[in-house]
Amino acid sequence: MTAPPDDCLARNEWICGEYLSTRRQIVLDAVVQHLELTAVSVLIALVVALPLAVLARRWRWAAGPVLALTTILYTIPSLAMFSLLLPVYGLSASLVVAGLVLYSLTLLVRNILAGLRAVPEETRQAARGMGYGPVRLLLTVELPLALPAAMAGLRIATVSAVSLVTVGAIVGFGGLGNLIYTGMNTYFKAQVLTASVLCVVIAVAADLLLLGVQRLLTPWESASRAAARS
Repeated sequence: MTAPPDDCLARNEWICGEYLSTRRQIVLDAVVQHLELTAVSVLIALVVALPLAVLARRWRWAAGPVLALTTILYTIPSLAMFSLLLPVYGLSASLVVAGLVLYSLTLLVRNILAGLRAVPEETRQAARGMGYGPVRLLLTVELPLALPAAMAGLRIATVSAVSLVTVGAIVGFGGLGNLIYTGMNTYFKAQVLTASVLCVVIAVAADLLLLGVQRLLTPWESASRAAARS
């Protein structure tokens, strides 16, 4: 009777420390690419979503078309989205980034707009009475008060992007998704499980980091919750 191999890689086990020790650089490169694709996509989406939400708030007639367009984009399946963008960007990281930007717009525009709409009208009137112009009013009054809703959208968009980056494996730019994709094709258990767990860790860490930033930027929210509990 043949003895079982003494190496967890040879036994193809799901949990295998040998996998990390022998493929540390491969995993690290995949994590770095995953983080880069996520961060670039969400930042670009935020830069695009902010003016769209402001315009939708200023011109009420624009809110319907803006929200409708971003919602339609979000309903397109990821594989179909990448296929539609393929003639423009080719098989590149830009293809994945463009797709993630379009998906993130729905979450960001809706939440930023909701935050701006929630600013009390009497607050705006008081600021105008103090001589605030439109730009100063937006930057120093409306946007700070809209931060809780905007940050909530940013957190959801970031976690969603962490997940959707893995789909980029179909074009070779999926970060940890590349490892999951190749691992599933070869039934490499340790690689599939390790890459999947790391995706979850990145998503949770990103959410907690943004939650911390939100609390730093909105100290009045923490004070309000403390007062409500007392």
